Amino acid sequence: MALQLAPSTLSVPKKGSTMGAVGVKDTAAFLGVSSKTKKTMAVRTQVATAPTPVSTSPGSTTSSPGGKKTLRQGVVVITGASSGLGLAAAKALAETGKWHVVMACRDFLKASKAAKAAGMANGSYTVMHLDLASLDSVRQFVDAFRRAEMPLDVLVCNAAIYRPTARTPTFTADGHEMSVGVNHLGHFLLARLMMEDLQKSDYPSRRLVIVGSITGNVNTLAGNVPPKANLGDLRGLAGGLTGASGSAMIDGDESFDGAKAYKDSKVCNMLTMQEFHRRYHEDTGITFSSLYPGCIATTGLFREHIPLFRTLFPPFQRFVTKGFVSEAESGKRLAQVVGEPSLTKSGVYWSWNKDSASFENQLSQEASDPEKARKVWELSEKLVGLA
Repeated sequence: MALQLAPSTLSVPKKGSTMGAVGVKDTAAFLGVSSKTKKTMAVRTQVATAPTPVSTSPGSTTSSPGGKKTLRQGVVVITGASSGLGLAAAKALAETGKWHVVMACRDFLKASKAAKAAGMANGSYTVMHLDLASLDSVRQFVDAFRRAEMPLDVLVCNAAIYRPTARTPTFTADGHEMSVGVNHLGHFLLARLMMEDLQKSDYPSRRLVIVGSITGNVNTLAGNVPPKANLGDLRGLAGGLTGASGSAMIDGDESFDGAKAYKDSKVCNMLTMQEFHRRYHEDTGITFSSLYPGCIATTGLFREHIPLFRTLFPPFQRFVTKGFVSEAESGKRLAQVVGEPSLTKSGVYWSWNKDSASFENQLSQEASDPEKARKVWELSEKLVGLA
């Protein structure tokens, strides 16, 4: 059943206009039509936000009392923004007042509660439903976003599934292994579809950011912890990662390893970022980048790891490796990649040193192989229905 957006409390930034007021009184029923817009937006995904409109209108500039034009508020979409790195980044960006954050999340109510609990200001964010384990849901999200008439200035592909102890695969709604299906294929389709929106943006610095991982880089100590990432000849990806008629692993291995599936998916993320850069940056001027924000040892990403690991890993990172990074600090780092003028270089994998200074890090040979990136791109196009 199509859901309608109601007019009392939902703030949605509109292109080229002031903030349209559309509201939600009850998460179970979105009823009514704005008398101002005189149109119904029937969508199959839920949308909600805090009630007070933001002070500037995405899509237009504003003038100060002296007549000087100021940069409009940007709009950034962040997947998986209901917890961890995504929520921390959403909060950091919203607090600047320069960004309206679209929190694209599978659990709608969880995201709404998380934003309020984090103290995100009314009107600084919008919650929209997105389930990356369903390619149909990805398409519905893009359609709903466009119906809301928001500009898109930055897209952050952050959401991830990590099942390190799994020895049997689970599958997405489309029949692909879950880790690669969510972490890579869902984001691949989302980014490909929303390139159209990024190219239409009039924002001075448009960006596509894909969160990577040190675990996918075998040129690092962490990347050499077994099982190591290895995409092989991609025959598993070519077979659709179905498990039934072939392997659920990208490299075609018949045995399933949840930890390796995650690491392989992050290699795909970093290869995809570079292929976007090669295919689009010169013609569009859009910045494409990836990052490793540091070891967030307390993140919910580890919730499916064994209890002993969850107990020992945070103090190990804090006192032994000295690599511990809080969720708040990691969120600020991701926010830098979204908006800092100094981080506009395209095709870069960003990291931070012990003084929290950003630098261009080096990817492993496999995670930067242009031929493998091309093959991953072409196979992914087929799996998500773009070729």
